[in-house]
Amino acid sequence: MSARTRRLRVTALAVLTPVLVWLVTDPLLGHRIRIADGEQTLEIGAGAVAFVALLASLAGWGLLAALERFAARRARTAWTVTAGAVLAVSFLPFTGDGMDGGTRVSLALMHLSVAAVLIPGLRGRPPAASADAADQVVA
Repeated sequence: MSARTRRLRVTALAVLTPVLVWLVTDPLLGHRIRIADGEQTLEIGAGAVAFVALLASLAGWGLLAALERFAARRARTAWTVTAGAVLAVSFLPFTGDGMDGGTRVSLALMHLSVAAVLIPGLRGRPPAASADAADQVVA
């Protein structure tokens, strides 16, 4: 399987996992995921969850591709450290007001599920020039 195909599958799985968390939380357990900001309340649905997960996945894939192109020796390590830092920063909004405990837990599980798929999945094996050349010869 090519790196592109593997990363495409990882991206699809990274979009699916937080939607599954949302399905358990909202329709199954009946807890609406809501964030209050002053007088407005934002209700988070499956579409928003999938969209944000897709954006995060594509951004991660793009960053890894750029690192592999411009810093090939350290690309996987740099990407993994960056992805871990982004995950840590993504938890900062949970420290504020505007959401109940159930929403915090649900959103945290969504963030962790995306990271659990993306970090090892996109990192995968290092790209090898010989493997790419072998794929081209066979094709």
